[in-house]
Amino acid sequence: MPTGCRIRRNFERPKKELVEAFRGLPVANIDDCMGRIAAVDACICPLNPSVRLLGTAFTLRAPAGDNLMFHKALDMAQPGDVLVLANGGSMSRSLCGEIMSNYAKSRGLAGIIIDGCVRDSAALARLDFPVYAKGVTPNGPYKNGPGEINFPVSFAGQVICPGDILAGDADGILVIKPEEAEELAARAKEVHVKEAGQLDGILTGKGWSRPWVDEILDEIGVGYID
Repeated sequence: MPTGCRIRRNFERPKKELVEAFRGLPVANIDDCMGRIAAVDACICPLNPSVRLLGTAFTLRAPAGDNLMFHKALDMAQPGDVLVLANGGSMSRSLCGEIMSNYAKSRGLAGIIIDGCVRDSAALARLDFPVYAKGVTPNGPYKNGPGEINFPVSFAGQVICPGDILAGDADGILVIKPEEAEELAARAKEVHVKEAGQLDGILTGKGWSRPWVDEILDEIGVGYID
């Protein structure tokens, strides 16, 4: 089985309840608990920012502008999977559009993320299904191969492995390792509750206690001039 032209049929997926633990949590809160370095590059944007992404990574790697393995992955992936297409960042051709995205939705997949382009952007912006991409072009793809399915991929600054948990919203996408997920979800929920309280204080006029600002300024020796 040569590298660059191979398909792994099966991989271990995290338990559903582990994935669902992140449902409704802002990705910014989760990222704050991950050293603030877990997000894919900001060039990857949602076509419909109102639709959240949450699922298990189903990875594929393809040559620039080619979606043969993408079509194979559409038939292999299971409900709850997110198709992760590593395209080397090429923006020469779109790798999916309205038809493929609707087909993925019909099969119960949880989303599509591409470090390349899509087309039919107006339709995808209305679709109740998360699609993230680097850009948009009407140029269609080739279907020649080769490629790989369900091996680790380099995707927009992050290494994504089959079975990783992916969470996304209008801010971007995070990559979560299953072995870290349980503790991480609990910490992220605490941050979310804390920030909700801070926002409530601001909006209701109770204020926002921020002693840490002056504490850090004192630590770094800031001088004041009247």
